[in-house]
Amino acid sequence: MTSEEVEAEIKRQRSRKRKRGRRHRQKQQQKSGDFSSEQTVKAIKNSKSKSSSSSSSADKCSTKTNTAASSFLDKMKARLSGGHFRMINEKLYTCTGEEALNYFREDPTLFNVYHAGYQEQMSHWPEEPVYIITKWLKDRSPSLIVADFGCGDARLARNVTNKVFSLDLISHDPSVIACDMSNTPLDSSSIDVAIFCLSLMGTNYSSFIQEAYRVLKPSGWLLIAEVKSRFDPNTGGADLNKFLRAVCELGFSCVSKDFSNKMFILLHFKKKAKEKQKGKEIEWPELKPCLYKRR
Repeated sequence: MTSEEVEAEIKRQRSRKRKRGRRHRQKQQQKSGDFSSEQTVKAIKNSKSKSSSSSSSADKCSTKTNTAASSFLDKMKARLSGGHFRMINEKLYTCTGEEALNYFREDPTLFNVYHAGYQEQMSHWPEEPVYIITKWLKDRSPSLIVADFGCGDARLARNVTNKVFSLDLISHDPSVIACDMSNTPLDSSSIDVAIFCLSLMGTNYSSFIQEAYRVLKPSGWLLIAEVKSRFDPNTGGADLNKFLRAVCELGFSCVSKDFSNKMFILLHFKKKAKEKQKGKEIEWPELKPCLYKRR
């Protein structure tokens, strides 16, 4: 091989090396470009994911905040409502029936506040006396005429077929007669059953029972359901025997005493057939107010 041929071969080899080098660099650049593209896509995806996660967390946080705020407001409203109920409840236990009547006449909305609070308190009782009294009536003649003193929402009248005179301080229902429980518009000796279901609330409660005696027929029934603590001398309550004696001196006979319920007692009396002659003044025991605790 001549020197010229040697030089030409060397040039060809160098050219081939340069071409291989260029192809190698192009491949490397392509790979690098693909990798960079993949990184960019991943970065975008991660950014979106983080943004979505951040947005979701913010939404959850906002929801939790709104729920907590709503719950707090509900609790505050319940406390204010409960406090208002307890104030009205104490008022009713420490004034006369006439004063209570005027109190609600001045602001009838207070009656709704009181009964909403009353129903909330009753929801914690294992059993309400109105249902026991309802059952007692259903087991007897539907022809018996009933007077429900302090009827509240007139639940008794809605659950029996008897003729019921529903009496309370305020009437939001045409079937309820608004009056002082010691001075009702009922005729004398016109009622078969008189009921006081947790409603001996005034300081002059004895006049309520005297009114029941007036409107009851001879041999008519008097049913009284009251909170047990009001007749517990150990906690400042009245002596039950003194209360029973006073009712009997008015002209009733005690038929039964039911202490089976945890929260209240249920007393059954019958009006004596013969009118009792007026004698010495009856000594009625003072019944302590039933003040509900804050829950």
